[in-house]
Amino acid sequence: MRLRLIAATALLLVVWTTQAANPDPDAAPLAQRLQAIDTDPARNAHAAYERLQARQAVQALVSAKRKQRPMALRIARIRVETAEIASATEARRAELQRLETERSELLVEASRRDAERARAEAERVRLEAKIQAEEAARLREAIAAEARSREEAEGLLDTVAGSEAEKLRQAREREAELARREAELMGTATPPKPKPAPKPRTKPKAKPKPPAR
Repeated sequence: MRLRLIAATALLLVVWTTQAANPDPDAAPLAQRLQAIDTDPARNAHAAYERLQARQAVQALVSAKRKQRPMALRIARIRVETAEIASATEARRAELQRLETERSELLVEASRRDAERARAEAERVRLEAKIQAEEAARLREAIAAEARSREEAEGLLDTVAGSEAEKLRQAREREAELARREAELMGTATPPKPKPAPKPRTKPKAKPKPPAR
């Protein structure tokens, strides 16, 4: 196919060069339209078969006899128009494919970035949960240490209170022993009874006021 295209193009160039001094008024515009496709970077890589058929039709028009020219001109125009439409359609299709590929790549990139953001958010939440758990553990440890300190303080108070009570009991026993010995020395059989604790004072009752006359 490629060799045929090259051969047809070379032959058409020879015909155009031969007819350059006296160009064909019907073939020249069609050849210019084909040349516009060849020089267009968006279309010159597409519709190779249709462009080959158009060149062959233009070549046939140039070499056609007078009676064959109307039909050859009609065929050449159809072939050139077909080449134009086919090259433009394939160029648009290629552009659409390029855009679809670019869109797919963008979607993949967006998905990748979304996944990275999701992983970063999950990592942030995990770190916050870890920090909160460590803070809760520290608070529990502080509460437990405070409770132990309170228990130790209460135990120390109980110990001090018990020691003071024991000292008071021993002091009372010594006081009673001294009183007993003093009574023996004074010739008393029994030691004097301990003084009763003074009764709490009560407020005197208010005297009723005499009735008003």
